[in-house]
Amino acid sequence: MTSAVSRRWRPRSLLQLVLLAFLMVMLPLAVLMFQAGQALSELSRLADQSAREAVEETRRARTLGALALEMERGARQYAVVEQDSLLDIFDERLAEYRRLLARQRELLPDDPDVKALAGLLDRLAELPGLPMEAFQDRLTDFLPFAEHTEAMRHATNRRIDDRLDVIRTRAETVQHRLWWQTAALVSASLILMLLFTRLIVRPVRQLERRILGIGSGGQQARVSPVQGPAELVSLDERLDWLASRLDELEEQKQQFLRHMSHELKTPLASVREGSSLLADGVAGELTGHQREILDLIDASGSELQQLIEQLLDYNLLQHNQRLETERLDLATVAKEVLAKHRLALQQKGMVLSCFDGPLVWQADRTATGRILDNLISNAIAYGEDGGQLEIRAHARHDRLVLEVANSGEPIPEEDRPRLFEAFYQGRIRRKGALKGSGIGLSVAADCARLQHGSLALVDDARLAVCFRLTLPRPAPGNEHQDTDSAIAEHHARNE
Repeated sequence: MTSAVSRRWRPRSLLQLVLLAFLMVMLPLAVLMFQAGQALSELSRLADQSAREAVEETRRARTLGALALEMERGARQYAVVEQDSLLDIFDERLAEYRRLLARQRELLPDDPDVKALAGLLDRLAELPGLPMEAFQDRLTDFLPFAEHTEAMRHATNRRIDDRLDVIRTRAETVQHRLWWQTAALVSASLILMLLFTRLIVRPVRQLERRILGIGSGGQQARVSPVQGPAELVSLDERLDWLASRLDELEEQKQQFLRHMSHELKTPLASVREGSSLLADGVAGELTGHQREILDLIDASGSELQQLIEQLLDYNLLQHNQRLETERLDLATVAKEVLAKHRLALQQKGMVLSCFDGPLVWQADRTATGRILDNLISNAIAYGEDGGQLEIRAHARHDRLVLEVANSGEPIPEEDRPRLFEAFYQGRIRRKGALKGSGIGLSVAADCARLQHGSLALVDDARLAVCFRLTLPRPAPGNEHQDTDSAIAEHHARNE
């Protein structure tokens, strides 16, 4: 169960987490859009203001030029016709020029032409009060006056061009700032996206690991509880419940196998003991037909005992038995196993071929004996009467290869993928009075995996069925170490 602290710091639902992630990822983008709008508004305002000022200043400079021309024209006309109304017009144009020049001086405060024009205006203001002869002599002042007016107009245009350059530079600065802000805020959005993706994916992966751990049946340490949306936390709690239920069911299954195997062995021992007493003539001499029936009972009891022993082997493997490896002669092990099946081979009429020893290898005697016993039992049960049984083995530098092959009916292709599953029975039926349990090959494959080896069905050029056991050579110094990793692998594959 999750703690109060973990509940406090996680979203209440997956929908809330997704919505929060969307809002947090969109927040930097919204800030970027806002800042871009602010920058564009600033540039638009600056451009509009500059355009208005440029139009006004250009128009004022042009008006000053026109007034200077009218003033000169009016003064020269007065010098010819001597009308006082022309002097009034001259005074009006002079006053208007002085007013506009004052505003132009605000734009060009340090311009020498503007200062020169101010001095020339004072001289031109003296013209109406001069005698005609002096008036005519002073008309030459209009030439520098026009030159300075034109120079002031050019200075105004340059000032407008400089202001446009400032606006252009400002626009480039804003553009670069927007690029950096875009990169930073988009990066922030990506980081937030990755963060929220991790917040969503992490509990999902924790649940995935929990499910894989439950499915593999391994005894794994309990991982930290899922901290995330309520749906995933609830699913984690359900998985806890499921894992505990599976553990209980597994324990019940193991207990059932143990009790059933041991309970079956007790009456079976009585049956076999009674059949042995009858065979020894304790209850009197038996007829030929009675002895035939007694032999059938004894053979069936032997097969039933073998099935029970296979169940016990399977149960032991499920309980993580440790291996005890030693240097042993595999030829001796094979002959010991064959001795158990000598009567069955004789009844079957099979021709036996077994490799000669010594063939020394580092292995577990019990597990290797179980593999050979199950493979030979299968060969006798499913092989053809009067057929061949070959046991071959050879050691290489890094591995040992042992093969058990027999003649008879080949194993169908559709049965091969599930051949080593526990309790799986293929389409080929066992020859004999009793049906097999379907765990012999599963036990053999588990014994191979516990020794870091493998058991596989391979093709043989001469015989129909061939099983190949491959055992790796143990690393130096690891011959007597526990095989916990092999046991874990056994559980992961067997479940």
